[in-house]
Amino acid sequence: MNTEITSNIHYVGVNDRHKDIFEGLWPLPYGVSYNSYIINDEKIALVDTVEADFFPQYLDNIRQVIGDRQIDYIIVNHMEPDHSGSLALIKQYYPGARIVGNKKTFDMMRGYYHVGEDASEILEVKNGDTLSLGKHELQFVLIPMVHWPETMVTLDQTTHTLFAGDAFGCFGALNGAFVDSHMNCDIYWDEMRRYYSNIVGKYGVPVQQALKKLSGVQIDYICSTHGPVWHEYIERVMAEYNRLSLYNAEQPGLVICYGSMYGNTERAAEVVARAASEAGVKNIVMHDVSRTNHSYILSDIFKYNAIVLGAPTYNNGLYPQMESLLSEIGGRNIKGRKLGIFGSCTWAGQAVKKIKEWNETTAKFELVGEPAEIKQSLSEETRKACEALGKAMAESIL
Repeated sequence: MNTEITSNIHYVGVNDRHKDIFEGLWPLPYGVSYNSYIINDEKIALVDTVEADFFPQYLDNIRQVIGDRQIDYIIVNHMEPDHSGSLALIKQYYPGARIVGNKKTFDMMRGYYHVGEDASEILEVKNGDTLSLGKHELQFVLIPMVHWPETMVTLDQTTHTLFAGDAFGCFGALNGAFVDSHMNCDIYWDEMRRYYSNIVGKYGVPVQQALKKLSGVQIDYICSTHGPVWHEYIERVMAEYNRLSLYNAEQPGLVICYGSMYGNTERAAEVVARAASEAGVKNIVMHDVSRTNHSYILSDIFKYNAIVLGAPTYNNGLYPQMESLLSEIGGRNIKGRKLGIFGSCTWAGQAVKKIKEWNETTAKFELVGEPAEIKQSLSEETRKACEALGKAMAESIL
C-alpha cells in the first residue's frame, strides 16, 4: 500500500469513525482523522502522533513504512491529546527517539505524560531553528495561540512541505485517499469552516500573525493534523484561513437564531425570515437554538454577514440556550456582523434588553432596525414590527 506523499514523506495517520462528539462539544457526522507523518531519511522523524485509542493501528502504520528501523526524532507541533496522546506509548517502542518541541511544549508534556523529564531525551527548538535529517532540512516556526500557546509548524525546506499542526485542518475522516488531488473534497470545505469557527475562531489575530510568518514561503504540501493533505488546493486553503481570521463573511446572507418554548417566538422568526426573503435576501438559514447543535450555528455566522437573534424571557432573564449561544459567539471575537433583535414575554420582557446589553458590551455588531418585542403572541402590531425588522435586515445586507 502506497503511503508516500512526496519524496520519502509518508502518511501514517488514522481515522476515527467512532467518536460522535469532538472535545465533548462538536458533532462529527463524517468522523475525523488524526494525521501523523514519517520522514524516512538518514535520520527518521515522526511528525505528531495520534489519539492513544488508536495506538495499535498507528504502530502498525509506522512499521509498514520503516520496518525495524528506529525513529530518531518525534516532532511535536501541538500538544492537544488527540495529537500527543500516543507519545508515552511510542517512546516505549522507540526509547532512543528524541522529542523535538519548544519550551512550552515540554512544560505541557511533563504535566500530561511525565515524558521529557530527562534532558537527554528532548531537543528544545526556538523560532527559526533548523534540523537536518540527511536530505531533508527542517525549520521550525512558532505560531503561538493557533490555537494553543505551544503551537509551532515544521517546514521541510527540501520538499517545501509544511507540517502545520491543527492549522488548515478540518473535520471529516479520510475515505481511502489522503492527498486532496486524489479525492473529492466537497465535504471538507464546510467542515473546514465549521472546524475553524468551533475550535480556532477566537484566535484571528494569532492566525494572521502566523500567515504573515509563512507569507513568501514556497509551500507545495500542507500536512495538517486533521483532514486532507493539501496540495492542489493550497491557494484556496490559505485564502480561506485568511478570510476566516479576518472575520470576513463568505457571502451576504442572514442567520436567524431563535429559541421558543411554546411556538410564539418561532412564529415571529418565520415572519422575519419571510419579510427578508420578500425583500430580496436569498441566503437565509434558520436555527432553533435548542435543537441545532451550536457548532453549525457558529459555522453559519462565520459564513454570512448578518444575524437575527430572538428568544423568550425566562426566569426574568434570557432563554438559557440563547444565553449559551451569545457566550459562544462572544468567545470567538467575531467582528463586522449586522444584528437584528426580537424577543417575547408573557408579562415582563427581558430578552430584548439582555441581547442588546450583550451586543453593547461584548459583540459590538451593527444594530439594524428596531427590535421587535412580542407580548404573549403575535398581534397585528408586533407582526408588522417583525416584518419591518426583516426588511431592514434585507436593506442592510443587500
